[in-house]
Amino acid sequence: MTELDRAKFTKEVTVPSVEIQSKNVGKSMPVFKKYLLKMEKLKPVTEVQGNDERRKLLLDPILFETFDKLREEDQQKLSELDLNKNSFSNTSLHLEYHNFRIDDVFKAVLPEGKEGCTSYSRIGHIIHLNLRDHLLPYKNLIGQVLVDKLIGVKTVVNKSSAIDSTYRNFQMEVLAGEADFVTEVKENLCTFKFDFSQVYWNSRLCTEHERIIKLLPQKSVLFDVFAGVGPFSVPAAKVRKCRVFANDLNPSSYHWLKENVRLNKVENVDTFNLDGRQFIREQMPPFLLTRPTEPIHVTMNLPALAVEFLDAFIGLLSGVELDPLLDITVHVYSFCEESSAFSEMRTKVESALKHSIENEQIVELVDVRDVSPKKHMLRLSFRIPPDVLTKAAEEETSSEPKRLKLDLETQDR
Repeated sequence: MTELDRAKFTKEVTVPSVEIQSKNVGKSMPVFKKYLLKMEKLKPVTEVQGNDERRKLLLDPILFETFDKLREEDQQKLSELDLNKNSFSNTSLHLEYHNFRIDDVFKAVLPEGKEGCTSYSRIGHIIHLNLRDHLLPYKNLIGQVLVDKLIGVKTVVNKSSAIDSTYRNFQMEVLAGEADFVTEVKENLCTFKFDFSQVYWNSRLCTEHERIIKLLPQKSVLFDVFAGVGPFSVPAAKVRKCRVFANDLNPSSYHWLKENVRLNKVENVDTFNLDGRQFIREQMPPFLLTRPTEPIHVTMNLPALAVEFLDAFIGLLSGVELDPLLDITVHVYSFCEESSAFSEMRTKVESALKHSIENEQIVELVDVRDVSPKKHMLRLSFRIPPDVLTKAAEEETSSEPKRLKLDLETQDR
């Protein structure tokens, strides 16, 4: 079946059942609970017509056979409730499409071996699928079933292209429901509103967002280089009362970032629509030269490219004497191969910084999630070596660092 035909699910079935005194229903559950018939919009415990003192229990015919097949101790428990093999009978049921669960529907309509469609992400009223090729002929059916069966779902989309590395969005195809991509998500005590078709949002990163928020000390400072719509920045300001500088290159992300700052009524958040390297080089030095005493954190969640932007820290405060030393912790993400993920991550970071990182400078190295069987998303949190920040500009570098140094000296005065 490639087009959903709900009428095909209408059928008459017979299931085992047992009548029991209403007062004994609870007492019988230790025996019957695992055998109860579980279907959508169908109560397994029903009233017996014309008798308020009795109830009928509907049992799953796959799980329950006969009274005699029950364990001896279960038979004894039921006997104490005045139940025996003559208490059981068969009951006819009229079933329709709305009685079947998602997995039952897929198993019934998709070819054997192709019914595996249990992995999806939910973003507000939107279900996001990434269907494999063998399921594409059934994509519209799958979408319609999800709209039918999941409460509050209005739109089902399938990823139809790779994520764009510049703006971190991707092409999607509407499989069922409305082409309504503006949605709301609640996460870490905040509400996020955005157009899912124009920005990057991954619900599977909810736990990682929470981990970072918990790492931030109260009233610390956060520079969010690839902020997206604000899953780090907004709760950092709202929950941890941080001073936040949030940036994203994607104009749509920048729009919704500002909207989420407003929606959550947070203060102390400055937003920027810049390239990540430009954001680091232009916005961090003026603040750092105020000699802040608060801990400073930098989040760089762009796993495909973030490590490449670490070179923006080289010579960021060239010619500036850091006394006292600044407490700057960078949280940078990258994709690594499973077999050498941890060593690969550290090597990438040290190569980008052109400087080694001592063990005591590493806060933690976290395996955030499996992207594929051999590909992992990792986060390295480390305190940036002061020598990286104060390194003198090299001869072969562009004039930008030199110009920046002059700007810094002017700012310092």
